This record gives sequence, structure tokens and C-alpha cells, in this order.
Amino acid sequence: MVAPHSDSTAFCAELLTGLKGEARRQALARRAGCDPRLGTRLAERLLAEAPPPPGALVGGFWPMGEEIDIRPLLQALEARGHPLALPVTPRRGQPLIFRRWQFGAPLARGPMGTSQPAEGEAVTPGWLLVPLLAFDRAGRRLGYGGGYYDRTLALLPEAMPIGCAYAAQEMAEVPAGPEDWRLPMVATEAGMVRCGV
Repeated sequence: MVAPHSDSTAFCAELLTGLKGEARRQALARRAGCDPRLGTRLAERLLAEAPPPPGALVGGFWPMGEEIDIRPLLQALEARGHPLALPVTPRRGQPLIFRRWQFGAPLARGPMGTSQPAEGEAVTPGWLLVPLLAFDRAGRRLGYGGGYYDRTLALLPEAMPIGCAYAAQEMAEVPAGPEDWRLPMVATEAGMVRCGV
């Protein structure tokens, strides 16, 4: 016999999954009309309002699909002397691994349409740029559903994670559970959103 608590826990998990699925559909529709070139403006705003400390190792990501293009930001950070790293997507259920990378170094095709360093030493970023589908002012982040960044951020408590998105990706409230990591800041082309304040 299954305890009633188990039934309610399963029901809550199923409800949250449904809410996230609907939020993802809405977020993808909002993002579809955005111009990836706004990434240049995002870079300008972040560097003016919340730059990383000198020499910080920055973990970025290579944009895919209709994500905002953060390559101008990565290039500007590299020009300022910041070492860069990009994530390598492991099998499902595992945290991301970051490898040191610089512009001009080869990228390999990763799972789910990602691009990742073909080689390079594994490193631990102190400053992390995080992709997302939607965010809210409380710092809740909606990703693609694999949980990679939630698992990764849980293992990097000293790192500074900053979401990267179009301003149009903001929602009034992102559905989230207890294992969903909150972001302290989100960078957009309209400026920095400081969350939870």
C-alpha cells in the first residue's frame, strides 16, 4: 500500500512538470521574435554595470538556436584578460564539466545541438554565464528541462552565476521546485536585473 504522502508528493511533482512545460512553450514563443544581435547590447550593459573581478575565470556557453548571442561578451572578457571556459554536456543526470577554451580553439558537436570544447583541461569557473528560457525577479530560472545547471550550481557555491537572456524572457513568476537554483542576477540588453531585492 502506498502512503498518502507519496501520492501527494507525486501529484505535486506532476503538477510542477506540467506548469514548467506550459511556461517553456510560452518562453519559446516570446524568444522567437527576439534579435540575437542584441547580445552586443547585453555585453555593453553587463560590462558597465556588473563586470567580473579582474582575472576571474569565466564559464560561458556557446549560444544555440534562438538564444541571445553572448559571443560579443565572451570576446570582450577575453580581451580584458579573463580566461574562458565552456561547458561539456555529460550524460543525463550529471553536472556540467567546464573546459578551458579561447577564441580560435576548436569546438565539437555536443548533445542536443550544443557546441563544446574539443579538448582542454577541466576547470572550475568563479564566474558563470547561464543560459535560460525564462526568469523572474525572484531569480527563478526556467531551463530546457535537463537540470544540468541546477546540479552544476549546487556544486559551485562560491561561483557567481549570472543569467543571460533577452528582456522579453522575463515572466511574472517562473514555476520552480526546491531543487531549482535561483540566480542573483540576470543580464539583458536592457540592463542588469538584480533578483530578490
